[in-house]
Amino acid sequence: MLINDAGLIFAGQRIDSPTAAWQMPQGGIDDGEKPRAAALRELWEETGVTGDLVEFMEKTKGWVTYDLPPELLGKVWGGKFRGQKQKWFLFRFTGRDDQIRIDTDHPEFSVWKWVTADEMVKAIVPFKRAVYEQVIEAFRPHLA
Repeated sequence: MLINDAGLIFAGQRIDSPTAAWQMPQGGIDDGEKPRAAALRELWEETGVTGDLVEFMEKTKGWVTYDLPPELLGKVWGGKFRGQKQKWFLFRFTGRDDQIRIDTDHPEFSVWKWVTADEMVKAIVPFKRAVYEQVIEAFRPHLA
């Protein structure tokens, strides 16, 4: 989760979503990679924000999990997985908005904006809503 000084959350509208879903940056952990390093790499890959433009705030105490809904099983991620186990990190953005660049080598977002926690929960696809609620609750003291 990337937040600004006002405690608003970065939300990106997915390019590949027919429902124009919004989400926070996220991604996988490569073999041998530490979770925090993966979080920073994914943040850079999806937003162009480098580690020198963020301040680490905290991370979720445990792993957060979700299962795909039945209609997506076998259709996403090459049919190899039925859900995800995630570790979430909270970073405060210390740069300027014009330093956020979603026009990366492999763009995932078409547009982005800063949103409140409630707006973020309402904007995520329903099967990830419980995950977002858990993450927001974990980081609540830092949010608007």
